[in-house]
Amino acid sequence: VQLQASGGGLVQAGGSLRLSCAASGRTFSRYIMGWFRQAPGKERDFVATINWSDGRTYYADSVKGRFTISRSMAKNTVYLQMNSLVPEDTAVYYCAAARESYSGGHTYTQIAEYDYWGQGTEVTVSS
Repeated sequence: VQLQASGGGLVQAGGSLRLSCAASGRTFSRYIMGWFRQAPGKERDFVATINWSDGRTYYADSVKGRFTISRSMAKNTVYLQMNSLVPEDTAVYYCAAARESYSGGHTYTQIAEYDYWGQGTEVTVSS
């Protein structure tokens, strides 16, 4: 399984970026796809998830209303549209895939729940 993240870059505060995560190597119909981020000197934090099968999404409070996670089944790709960026969004962003192991409303926000990780793409937001 390979997850290839791309789309990072330098953007001014208030701007937008769209990250992509191209997935390959298996079908992801029973997987949760997630985005995490790690700011310099800090731990890796949850950002957003999407259920590959039904499209249900979940967001960290810090990005709710500004970021949108989506997927294209045809392209086997997950996206993270980031709007109204602030300097605090500066981080390396990682995409990840977790086998859907729980039924119901489990939110998959923990790093340990994820089986596959991409290499990360860096986002820098200048003030």
